[in-house]
Amino acid sequence: MEELKENLKTAIIEALNLEDVNVADINDNEPLFGDGLGLDSIDALELIVLLEKNYGVKIENPEDGREVFQSINTIAAYIEKNKK
Repeated sequence: MEELKENLKTAIIEALNLEDVNVADINDNEPLFGDGLGLDSIDALELIVLLEKNYGVKIENPEDGREVFQSINTIAAYIEKNKK
């Protein structure tokens, strides 16, 4: 699970061009949107594409996205639960 989280952080930084952010800067429980990493709705769309492309995981219900994208821990748990 730790390797997945580290890979996920790297992929997010690259996909969203977070130039001033390092893997070590992202806490596993830190909120990704709002006060945390400061991502926005466009970034959420990028995250959806990233999950499908890199992990073969789709978010079928858009309302699930809010819960899934709360933190690195919630994304990693969703990937583990839904990967094929």
